[in-house]
Amino acid sequence: MAIGTERKPDWLKIKLSANENFKELKSMMRTKTLHTVCEEAKCPNISECWANRTATFMILGDICTRACRFCAVKTGLPTELDLQEPERVADASVQMGLRHVVVTSVARDDLADGGASIFAETILAIRRKLPLAGVEVLIPDFMGNEQSLQIVMDANPDILNHNIETVERLSDRVRSKAKYRRSLELLARSKAMKPSIPTKSSIMIGVGEEWDEILQAMDDLRAVGCNILTIGQYLQPTPNHLTVKQYYTPEQFAQLKEEGIKRGFDHVESGPLVRSSYHAHEQVKSARQS
Repeated sequence: MAIGTERKPDWLKIKLSANENFKELKSMMRTKTLHTVCEEAKCPNISECWANRTATFMILGDICTRACRFCAVKTGLPTELDLQEPERVADASVQMGLRHVVVTSVARDDLADGGASIFAETILAIRRKLPLAGVEVLIPDFMGNEQSLQIVMDANPDILNHNIETVERLSDRVRSKAKYRRSLELLARSKAMKPSIPTKSSIMIGVGEEWDEILQAMDDLRAVGCNILTIGQYLQPTPNHLTVKQYYTPEQFAQLKEEGIKRGFDHVESGPLVRSSYHAHEQVKSARQS
């Protein structure tokens, strides 16, 4: 269903709220000079997640060196590299009382290690101050730099997450600089480095892919040992970004979840508003039980 100027279907209507937890988290992020992907990427689940005291920290500043055609994060030449940021993320995690901390970043192709050392320091800082919490990192591809990936894996995150974002045919059009096969290679390498650490990836649909291509992307992820998969509806953040080609129904998302489970993923989170970090703690619990 090509959409053009058509309105979003009912299942994509979001009720925004700003309760006390939401207001407290927003104030804390400003006080500690922290960024969240929830705000920067205009996540549709921000009200729900912040109301439940869940947030995904975005480190290494808020300016990305890439300009992916689906992403609302600001792009340009970053000027920020804050070596104290890992400690502030850990302090905020303690203050929020988190049991599962998700940390992602902008792409920092301007840095020799792509920001890997800051990822590692953030993991270690959270471990020191919140030893019982799980730590999940959603990393960029580091331009294929194996040493950067090793730095992150040596810090022993509980989950290593890297998103392929879309099917192979559309990857070059949707993503900036990132390569589909390079992303698969990163997931394969992380498994080789630390076989016990579960890996996770995400696909957004509605940008022009075919159903069989989605299934092929699942097969590609399973071929490199990916354990957890999230699938969500692409929503155009601004008129300058990719247009939505199709709105998938909740029933179709349920079918995709069945296809993923059939292929051997430990957990599949599939739904119109699902994003990579949505219900992250529940995803880990389910995968471990599986």
